[in-house]
Amino acid sequence: MSIESKSFSFSAENAELAKAELAKYPTGREASAVMPLLMIAQRQNDGWLPREAMETVAEMTGLADIRVYEVATFYTMYNLQPVGKNHVQVCTNISCLLKGSDEIAKVCKKRLDLAFGESSADGKFTLSEVECLGACVNAPMMQINDDFYEDLTIETAEAVLDKLANGETPTPGPQSGRRGCEPTGGLTTLKDAHAKSAGGS
Repeated sequence: MSIESKSFSFSAENAELAKAELAKYPTGREASAVMPLLMIAQRQNDGWLPREAMETVAEMTGLADIRVYEVATFYTMYNLQPVGKNHVQVCTNISCLLKGSDEIAKVCKKRLDLAFGESSADGKFTLSEVECLGACVNAPMMQINDDFYEDLTIETAEAVLDKLANGETPTPGPQSGRRGCEPTGGLTTLKDAHAKSAGGS
């Protein structure tokens, strides 16, 4: 995957999205839109941010280029190099660590034959280590592109990666069968309300 510099401009559709983001902030406060604008630029550019994209965002928000670089280099959700079609991001923060993220990381490295920070030669996978992704109650978990895969075990992590390798789309969310972040042993309260919301009587 090439990381050569290239010019950048928003597509017509994304220019409208960027305009809508800027409109959320008062005049003189356009800098507050820097993070969503960077994400729009990254999505347009196959999942990563070239320098020119960051400079375009800087111009739109009235920020110095360096200020936008600072944001893009601080948050792991911004990629400064090309990433594979499937960007596998394994959380290794405290909640996931306590629930076995070390084993999930080993599975991913072995299955993909990649170390953290590497991409496969065919462009299908990039493997990254990330900080907390906010799904602590369903640890251990990993994010692949925009989807969360939670309650992972060695077996379910392997299954997710195998499906992706075969061109399939694994079902995101908890891989344990539980709904959302309900207790693993089932509901202990609000059972009547749950039954009604699920269509029961």
